[in-house]
Amino acid sequence: MITKILTMFIKFVFFCKFYILIMLFISIVIPVYNSARIIPNLLLAIEKERIENNWELELILIDDGSRDDSFEQIQRLSKQYTYIKGIKLARNFGHQIAVRTGLEHAKGRFIAIIDDDLQDPPFLIQQFIHKMKEGYDVAYGVRKKRKENIFKKSAYHLFYRFLNKIANINIPLDTGDFCVMTNQVVEQMLRFEEKNVYLRGIRAWVGFNQIGIEYERNAREVGESGYSLKKLLKIAKDGIFSFSNVPLRLITIAGQIGLVAAISYSLYVIYLNLVNNIPVKGFSTITILISFFSSLILICLGIIGEYITRIYDEVRNRPHAIVANKIGFHE
Repeated sequence: MITKILTMFIKFVFFCKFYILIMLFISIVIPVYNSARIIPNLLLAIEKERIENNWELELILIDDGSRDDSFEQIQRLSKQYTYIKGIKLARNFGHQIAVRTGLEHAKGRFIAIIDDDLQDPPFLIQQFIHKMKEGYDVAYGVRKKRKENIFKKSAYHLFYRFLNKIANINIPLDTGDFCVMTNQVVEQMLRFEEKNVYLRGIRAWVGFNQIGIEYERNAREVGESGYSLKKLLKIAKDGIFSFSNVPLRLITIAGQIGLVAAISYSLYVIYLNLVNNIPVKGFSTITILISFFSSLILICLGIIGEYITRIYDEVRNRPHAIVANKIGFHE
């Protein structure tokens, strides 16, 4: 009898531990790039939320080939915060690939993505989780205001609206990667093996029950953004060419307009020459037309090249990233 009761008690304890791991476990994925100075502040903010909300937490920090001692900082902090798990990539593979690598390692029921610069406030994560408990599968942040210079704000504003107009799916306006998702959504997102990753587009593509929450995005506390103009343009191109075939359609439309213009001008020249006996002196006109259509042809070839490059990337089937080191993971 005692043995039976003891066995039932052990099963009950095991079940409770299993329930906590499966039902209450939260993974937060944070890509890190040259952020050694700000990581301690980030950890303080997350620790505050963990204590207040009693999170069973897994914090995954992915060092995306930082040139400073970010990974060494992660190693030091992992001794203080035992829930930290660190991943060091062999080089800088880019923000989206770093986030995807973190999602591959996340084990929580709820999985959050947040940047390392504290521009997205960690306290919003709990608000996202409340929405998940109401039945939503994804809760994402909608940037109502951005504390950045006018050029960046205007560029972001125009890009999101341009992408929303031409995309094959509805990608919410003014949204980034800051969100909380169920592990079911993440599992479906990871089925996408494309090499030029645009996660917020994939998140919209997979569907499920999603909701946006507006917030005011803070200015960066320390240092400068790791997003150079080149990297921003890369993400913009990934969004456009991965989720829209409008650029290819524009080539066809431009060709049709060019054909109509060429035929119209040819008829006009014939009319002047044969009907009115006016000699045609078209050197300047021909020069302009050749320059215009040559430039148009090069632009069209560039657009086609973008799609072909992406096909080539998929055919090579290289891994998304190479992991050089890990800490805190126990396989």
